[in-house]
Amino acid sequence: MCIQISDSFIGRYHQPFVIAEMSGNHNQSLDRALAIVQAAADAGAHAIKLQTYTADTMTLNIRGGNFEIKDPNSLWSGKNLHDLYQQAHTPWEWHGPIFDFAKSLGLICFSSPFDESAIDFLETLDVPAYKIASFENNHLPLISKAASTGKPLIVSTGMATLGELEQAVSTARSAGCQNLVLLKCTSTYPATPENTNISTIPHLRNLFNVEVGLSDHTKGLGVSVASVALGASVIEKHFTLSRADGGVDSAFSLEPNELSSLVVETKRAWQSLGTVSYGPSKAEEKSRLFRRSIYVCKDVAEGDLFDETNIRIIRPGDGAPPSFYSEIIGKRARKNYSAGMPLSLDQLL
Repeated sequence: MCIQISDSFIGRYHQPFVIAEMSGNHNQSLDRALAIVQAAADAGAHAIKLQTYTADTMTLNIRGGNFEIKDPNSLWSGKNLHDLYQQAHTPWEWHGPIFDFAKSLGLICFSSPFDESAIDFLETLDVPAYKIASFENNHLPLISKAASTGKPLIVSTGMATLGELEQAVSTARSAGCQNLVLLKCTSTYPATPENTNISTIPHLRNLFNVEVGLSDHTKGLGVSVASVALGASVIEKHFTLSRADGGVDSAFSLEPNELSSLVVETKRAWQSLGTVSYGPSKAEEKSRLFRRSIYVCKDVAEGDLFDETNIRIIRPGDGAPPSFYSEIIGKRARKNYSAGMPLSLDQLL
C-alpha cells in the first residue's frame, strides 16, 4: 500500500516520512513559529505539524480537582489545564501565515484538530491531511468528521485498547477514509525506551492492514531508527529551536541538528532493510579478493608433494578455496610452482 500526502509518499517502498511536531514550542511568538518552520525545512523534514485548538475547546476554565495537574513527575505538575492550553495553543490567526511560509519552502504543513470546529477551520486552509492525537483517539465524532473530508488520516494509538483501536479504525473507514496510518505511541512525556514497545508496529500493520509508524516521545534518535527496522514508514518527533529556550514540550523535543540526523539515519535504516540475501552481493564482488585462499609459499617442482611447508591459506583470495586444503595436502604437483602463485582447482583435481 502507498499513501500520498501532497507530493510525498508514505509506504514501505519509500523513505520514512518525518514529521516535525511544533506543538507549543513557538512560546507564543509567531516569529519563533516561522523560525521553527524554516529550521524544519532546512533539516530535511517532510512535514511540519501544528495543533489546532483553543483553551476553551479543550476544557473548562475551572480551578481545583482534576482540572489541576497533580502528578509530581509530570512536566506540567501544578499547572491548571486551561492555563496550560492557553500557553501551548497556536493562535488560529497564525495558521495561514505558517501554512503559506511552509509551502514556500516546499514543506508540507498540516495539523491535529482537537474538536470539530478546528476541522471546519482547517478545511478553509486546504490542509492535505489530518492527525488525530492519542488523547483524542477515542473521540469518534472527531475521527468521523476528519475522515469524511477524504484526506489521509494519521491516528496515534497512545493509551488505546485493542477494542478502542478497532472502533477508531472502523469509524474512520465507515466515514470514507481510504488512506489511514496508525502510529505506535506511548503517551508519557517524555517516554522511556522500555515503555515504547515498538514490537507492536508490525502487529498493527498486520491487524488493520494499514501503514504504520511511530509518534516518538523518547529522547534521542535510537527508538525512531529502530522502529524503521520493524516497518515504521512515518516518524513523528516534537521539534524546537533549542531546548534551552524552554517551552511546554521542549524537554523531549529535537533540536535542528538532531532532526537532520533523524532524517538521515531513518533513511539509512530503511535503505538497509533490503531482502533476505546470502552469498556475495554485487557490491561485494571486489571484496572477495581479500578473502583467504590456498597459495604456494615455497617453490615446488613438478612431482613434489604438497605439504604444510609449501602451501598456506593466505590473502588474497584468487586461489583454491581453503575448504580444499586437506585434500591438496599429500597430492603431487603437476607442474612447477613458484612461491606466491595461487593454486587453482583445475590444476589439482
